[in-house]
Amino acid sequence: MTVQPLSGLVAVRAVDLRDANERARIDAFVRAHPEATPFHLTAWSLGVAKGCGQTSHTLVAERADGSLAGFVPLTEVSSPLFGRALVSNGFAIGGGILAESAAATTALGDAAWTLAQRLKCPTLELRGGPLPGDAWHVDTDTYLGFTRPLADSDEAELLAIPRKQRAEVRKALDADLAITVGHGRDDLKAHYAVYAESVHNLGTPVFPAALFRAVLQEFGESADILTVRHDGRAVASVLSLYFNGTVYPYWGGGTHAARGLRANDRMYFALMAHARAKGCTRFDFGRSKAGTGPAAFKKNWGFEGVPLSYGKRAAPGEPVREINPLDPRYARKVELWKTLPLWIANLVGPHISRGLG
Repeated sequence: MTVQPLSGLVAVRAVDLRDANERARIDAFVRAHPEATPFHLTAWSLGVAKGCGQTSHTLVAERADGSLAGFVPLTEVSSPLFGRALVSNGFAIGGGILAESAAATTALGDAAWTLAQRLKCPTLELRGGPLPGDAWHVDTDTYLGFTRPLADSDEAELLAIPRKQRAEVRKALDADLAITVGHGRDDLKAHYAVYAESVHNLGTPVFPAALFRAVLQEFGESADILTVRHDGRAVASVLSLYFNGTVYPYWGGGTHAARGLRANDRMYFALMAHARAKGCTRFDFGRSKAGTGPAAFKKNWGFEGVPLSYGKRAAPGEPVREINPLDPRYARKVELWKTLPLWIANLVGPHISRGLG
């Protein structure tokens, strides 16, 4: 990519994440930035590229002394069903530009758009962060984010949960459920089986198993899988990320049996304790679509939804890419997917979902 000179900066340039020194300096910048998420880390970009076969791009803005003034991680997503897009960041609920000045934000936004055009991606998506200019469609209505501090103990955590949900958690704590936490093959196998069944029940295709393996590998001790078992069988499981004192339960779900067993309640309460033991002070429950059951579930736990701001820019005459399963255009497809036998959904789903981004 051609180096672009900037006023007050040397340039915006593309970075090769195969260079360990480049990865280290970007990750240091991310960890020091107050608006950063784990989806800005190079581990995420590398993990999703390996796991879904899409291409990662990274743009940095540098000062004259070579220090970073900003950067943006991008995933080039290509799908015969959902089209092409350049996304920050791919397969994530967060991302966008991280910068220390408005000038760096603008420069990175312009460079990202130039890259999108060169790659023939008609849509550029920024999932969070500042928007670099007026040529953007801004969505603050679709998604809510749910975050709150962790309490100091299990009992204090229970008291932080509203009364009705607290009663459900206490019942889950009394149930005959076992908790395991790990990174190994058995953890991945149990998680994938549970997660695949969970998303199938929602009418959406499961991601490739390679995605979960790659993310765990890249994040190392900053990611793990917590699984709830009943009579030895996994009934709920979540893959979580740990970043700057916050736990992010990212890919989680339960089997059909989980609801009656209150396994999801047990899972999230156990994760709060586990994260506290790892030194975390905040719990990020992720995003949910406004007005949906998952949003209500998180509110019942004492989390207030805060609107998330996503920006999209489209080429002239092109519609912005839309992959929201609540869109009426997808309603019948979602219902049809639910009727597929699980083994067929698990066979076909990864080929579809790797293009969602």
